[in-house]
Amino acid sequence: MINKLLARKSIDKLVLQSNDKNRSLKKILGPADIVLLGIGCIIGAGIFVLTGQAAAQYAGPGIVLSFVLSAVGCAFAGLCYAEFAAMIPLSGSAYTYSYATMGEFLAWIIGWDLILEYLFAASSVAVGWSGYVVSFLADIGLNIPPEFCNATGARLVQIPGPGWTSIGAGTVSALSESGIDISTLPQVTGVFNFPALLIIALCTFILVIGIRESSKVNNIIVFIKLTVVLLFIAIGIKYVKPENLTPFIPQNIGGFGNFGWSGILRGAGVVFFAYIGFDAVSTVAQEAKKPQRDIPIGILVSLGVCAVLYIAVAFVLTGIVKYTFLNVPDPIAVGVDVMGTAAWLKPLIKIGAVAGLSSVILVMLLAQPRIFFAMANDGLLPPVFRKVHKKFQTPHLTTVITGGAAMILAGFLPIGVLGEMVSIGTLLAFTLVCFGIWRLRHTQPNTPRPFKTPWVPFVPIMGIFICLAQMFSLPMMTWLRLIIWLAIGFLIYFLYGIKHSVLRETEKVSRAKYQL
Repeated sequence: MINKLLARKSIDKLVLQSNDKNRSLKKILGPADIVLLGIGCIIGAGIFVLTGQAAAQYAGPGIVLSFVLSAVGCAFAGLCYAEFAAMIPLSGSAYTYSYATMGEFLAWIIGWDLILEYLFAASSVAVGWSGYVVSFLADIGLNIPPEFCNATGARLVQIPGPGWTSIGAGTVSALSESGIDISTLPQVTGVFNFPALLIIALCTFILVIGIRESSKVNNIIVFIKLTVVLLFIAIGIKYVKPENLTPFIPQNIGGFGNFGWSGILRGAGVVFFAYIGFDAVSTVAQEAKKPQRDIPIGILVSLGVCAVLYIAVAFVLTGIVKYTFLNVPDPIAVGVDVMGTAAWLKPLIKIGAVAGLSSVILVMLLAQPRIFFAMANDGLLPPVFRKVHKKFQTPHLTTVITGGAAMILAGFLPIGVLGEMVSIGTLLAFTLVCFGIWRLRHTQPNTPRPFKTPWVPFVPIMGIFICLAQMFSLPMMTWLRLIIWLAIGFLIYFLYGIKHSVLRETEKVSRAKYQL
């Protein structure tokens, strides 16, 4: 039984599968498209949403160090991803890589984990998108009631200046220090997040139409948001106040992760999901014209560019606004609001944020159906999950299913819960990819590698160590949700996947022929 669970795919057969026109997707993406796809996914939630939330709840101005730590971990994982993507140019990302190195059961676990990662990522970014849209509409006199642009049950208070903010310990403390009694301020409870539902529905429609159209939309959006991010850094640096950055690492207020150095580690774990764009790049390998060259380029270039911008924005934002007032879905908007003489920048930043987050949602919703596609091709999910539209050549049914589930999550869950689930799923995927490279170098040292991860085993070991450290820094409830999600996955695998595995059926046929 153990041997069956650990049955691995042949890398040679995987490469042949990538060239099978009957089981492949349309190959139309060049290196520039892939780099911009990665940047489009990475630059979004981390800068426009999670920077403020992680600073307010965990790390203070030290969130800059959290981004540095996450970038280092991603660099190690990214190098491992690049080697795998060049060796195995298939959609499926870490799922496919695990199938080739650690066997079917672990591949199923990572595939199921990736479903959690991308599904919750699209939902969490949609919540951030909603925050910026609501802020922009308010600037032009259109006010959406806060009850209908926040998660179900979310408690909100209207603070003069920042506006509607989630009620937390940091919010109450900051108001108390300012001499304001929170009971004197307007408060409401969230019902559901309507704008978040709307953007997911729109992105789902675009993705059903086709990858070429999706790529073109993404390229335009990436140009817009890179421009506004650079403007925010260049102009915002003039408004940085040293007192907002002091203390740079706030004193721990009791308990692991509540500021101090443990808060920086927990902050790194929370914002880690903001770097997963390079992971999404690997899921379009079957749609790349020259995947063995272009996918490694896309992964490493997009990761490097975005890491620098993340760190710069984190420093400027926490220097402009005291971190205690950044527990909002639109922290960059709050930062621009306090730039009195740079009011002209406000609409540009908010439009850029809306566009930027739109592209992230687009890429996340693009990646998830391709994981389904790869798993269904292997027989681990029903055949319906690998159906491709006759006209558009896109996995339309799984795109609609993914979009529908993401709409439910985005409408009713808070961004904090969604973001932490994405982070723990991403970190688990990265850990297994790093381990896979280390293992493969021992078991198949002579396999052709168009791109080789340098300094093995140092790079994969460090990737594993940093990822696990950040995983264990996340709250216990996040671990409990992950365990429940994986338990559901185990049931599906043992009730369906193990009985319909293409690899298992192929092995049965081979054994039968051998016996004859």
